[in-house]
Amino acid sequence: MENFHLDILDKRILRLLRADARMPFVEVARQCGVTGSAVHQRVQKMFEGGLLKGSQFNLSPKILGYHTLAFVGIQVNLTSEKTHQEVFQKIVEIPEVVECHSITGKYSYMLKIYARNNEDLKRILVYRIQSVLEVTGTETFLSLEEGFNRKLNIE
Repeated sequence: MENFHLDILDKRILRLLRADARMPFVEVARQCGVTGSAVHQRVQKMFEGGLLKGSQFNLSPKILGYHTLAFVGIQVNLTSEKTHQEVFQKIVEIPEVVECHSITGKYSYMLKIYARNNEDLKRILVYRIQSVLEVTGTETFLSLEEGFNRKLNIE
């Protein structure tokens, strides 16, 4: 559902949960001046409407041993929708690829990849990505440092 309508209370609830997704609904309710069941019902409505999707913990890649972050633009020879889906499915099977965007411009896809180090990244590029027959070229951009990473603003 597109353009989910949010009122002032919905936005306040979302701001609180964006700051701390583990905050109990009863605490959200206290800060918003409503009942816990009102918060629960509104959050449930946001899930049902497709505004909220799942929940997750944010893991630290470096603590898990992933010290290289790269963005990789890949050029693909796409001759049919079937080929497009086949290439996409091969990318999905690479666990180090954490994001895949179909984009405009020089590349067909832009991938976000976490690797243990540069040698591991080379292995992923050569043996997993460039070995896909339809991939005609790649360009790799190494992230030296993440400047910031923010959640979508709630007006």
